[in-house]
Amino acid sequence: MGVVDISGVRVGDGALALIAGPCVIEDETGTVEIAQALADICADAEMPFIFKSSYDKANRTSIDSFRGPGIEKGLEILARVKAEVGCPVLSDVHDPAQAERAASVLDVLQIPAFLCRQTDLVVAAARTGKPVNVKKGQFLAPWDMKNIIGKIETLGNRRILLTERGTCFGYNNLVADMRSLAVLRSLGYPVVFDATHSVQLPGGQGTASGGRRDMVAPLVRAAVAVGVDALFVEVHPDPKKALSDAATMLKLDELPGLLNVAKRIHSALPEIN
Repeated sequence: MGVVDISGVRVGDGALALIAGPCVIEDETGTVEIAQALADICADAEMPFIFKSSYDKANRTSIDSFRGPGIEKGLEILARVKAEVGCPVLSDVHDPAQAERAASVLDVLQIPAFLCRQTDLVVAAARTGKPVNVKKGQFLAPWDMKNIIGKIETLGNRRILLTERGTCFGYNNLVADMRSLAVLRSLGYPVVFDATHSVQLPGGQGTASGGRRDMVAPLVRAAVAVGVDALFVEVHPDPKKALSDAATMLKLDELPGLLNVAKRIHSALPEIN
């Protein structure tokens, strides 16, 4: 299993890392405050931390849905998080033209699940030399991720994370197949489990996605027991008021307890660390 160094945060070296933040950047002050709260929580838990928030949610269900501040303002806010909180930052890129600009600020470029087979986007992200987190498409078998890995490796980039975020299970539903985590680990790169997107009910509310927030903790426990290198958890101080993924994000003050349980399970599995 390779280790990916993300501005000093080593993913895949045996420690359980956390990628966390609100789904979308809603405002500057709130984003910095959430990032600092997460950094403090992870410091107490002795867990490596990468902050995540999207500057643009390009795949919203409705044309009227909030998308975020856009790339320029969003990157400005994420740069402030890096400077003031001192943690690496991750966000999505949706278009090849965004990759170089995003890489000037981001420590990790994320390929959204719906776009994981878009060769031009994957290649543009890989070409920056920055770590690339590929979210496995809801429509994709885990073993088919090897083809996406091959695209990135062709550019000489081996700083790759692979994220499981649920698989389509009929209409408006996802299932988290724990076998996928084992398959992804066999591909040689660190594996991330996205606990909050895995409980989505895509389009389940007609003009927005629904979700089963109550299933986040059970799936985290299961994924850590199977063996992952990092958890991906979207959080918000008041999820019901969130402007994106309100049905799935974890309440910020519930995170410490979840991380405590996850670390206890992880420490009991030295054979996969």
